[in-house]
Amino acid sequence: MKNQAQLIAYVDRLTGGTFRDLEGLLAGPLRGVFGAVHVLPFFHPIDGADAGFDPIDHTAVDPRLGSWDDVRALARQTDVMADVIVNHVSSRSSQFEDYLRCGASSRFAGMFLTYSHVFPHGAREADLLALHRLRPDLPFTTYRIAQEEVVLWTTFTREQIDIDVHHAEGRRYLDAVLTHVHQGGIRAIRLDAVGFAVKKAGTSCFMIPETFAFISEFTARAHALDIEVLVETHAHYLEQIRIARQVDWVYDFALPPLVLHALYTRDATPLTRWLDVRPRNAITVLDTHDGIGIRDAVDLLLPEELDALADTIHERSRHESREATGGAAHNVDVHQINCTFYDALGCRDEEYLIARALQCFVPGIPQVYYVGLLAGSNDMALLRRTGVGRDINRRYYAAGEVEQQLRRPVVQTLVSLLTLRNTHPAFGGAFTVTSTAPDCLAMEWRDGGAWARLDVRLTGMSASVTCSRTDADRRGEVAWSSGR
Repeated sequence: MKNQAQLIAYVDRLTGGTFRDLEGLLAGPLRGVFGAVHVLPFFHPIDGADAGFDPIDHTAVDPRLGSWDDVRALARQTDVMADVIVNHVSSRSSQFEDYLRCGASSRFAGMFLTYSHVFPHGAREADLLALHRLRPDLPFTTYRIAQEEVVLWTTFTREQIDIDVHHAEGRRYLDAVLTHVHQGGIRAIRLDAVGFAVKKAGTSCFMIPETFAFISEFTARAHALDIEVLVETHAHYLEQIRIARQVDWVYDFALPPLVLHALYTRDATPLTRWLDVRPRNAITVLDTHDGIGIRDAVDLLLPEELDALADTIHERSRHESREATGGAAHNVDVHQINCTFYDALGCRDEEYLIARALQCFVPGIPQVYYVGLLAGSNDMALLRRTGVGRDINRRYYAAGEVEQQLRRPVVQTLVSLLTLRNTHPAFGGAFTVTSTAPDCLAMEWRDGGAWARLDVRLTGMSASVTCSRTDADRRGEVAWSSGR
């Protein structure tokens, strides 16, 4: 991957249109702002039970967005990352519908993971309690297959049927997805929900040794096609460090709660401790298409600090986040708080820009979610229309609305920060972080005579970015400052 900021976006929700519209946006108003784009699921269909993460046909582009030719055209303009959803497929897929009709005689019968396959002698109470669950209920759904009732693994929703990734048909299915992605010109993939891909009796069925083996094996298949791999999993920070040693890229999901904690409490101590140990091959995010992960900061923050963090998000967002989180809405992950990052900071522009400056300076590749790029607020109308918690942060922008939002001062400043992050040579050098007091933080990058520095004082909420000029005289200049 290029050492430049990346955009995360749904094609239709950002542009109101197609791949061609996204291509035009990146070549026009957002020219130079991003070195790559992670296009969230664009497969058929984009509007299933889980916003495209439940593909009926993972090898077909939803025709409402365009075609594989349009994907290739975008990939010729900029680097593209795509999702490979390894854990499950839609209950409306042709493979599952064949299994529904034909039962055990279906060619695809073994592709779908059954309860009895993992627990052939039944599960004990301890086995079920050990399962790592996203939902409050158990990850199983009973389906009538031919004339027989069968209990299937459905980790996320009943419409998302888990795949047996070791079965010949499961492997053939995933290989077909990988081949189409490669032929589409895509050179990086995100392994979605891979932590749940392997199930074994007597374990948590989440990031077990067999999961690591599968990730390594699948990554080798991707590397053979010259495709880099980003592993997506929410886990304890020690687990993330372990994963990072075995893959190309991991998310720094601990960064969002730690940045919020620092801004809320005016204490950067937990954040600076994390910067000392975190993986360097990280994709840094503050927001994504999912919620803000509280569990990702377990043992980096004290239990009472995590509780205070959640309470402050709710308070700053005028308690709108409560309507979208946990049992208040149809949610996949009860451990995440659904809220835009801008609203989590109470729509305070200075604090928001400090958070984004921190993201730009932390080692790794910064990814910026499309709603966050535009400093978007909670979409309560969409939430109430769908009842899906994560939709609070999955706004649809109409054609022309993006250009309007790009004129806002907070967004213009963020665009300037991202452009600096993409173009200044210092970010290819060595990184240091210092803190003279809990409320003071300085991050600096140096490469030869080139340097860039972020100074933050949380008491008073002031910050500045200074950097060397990129011409020969190398004198310092102020690139951005904020404060009151």
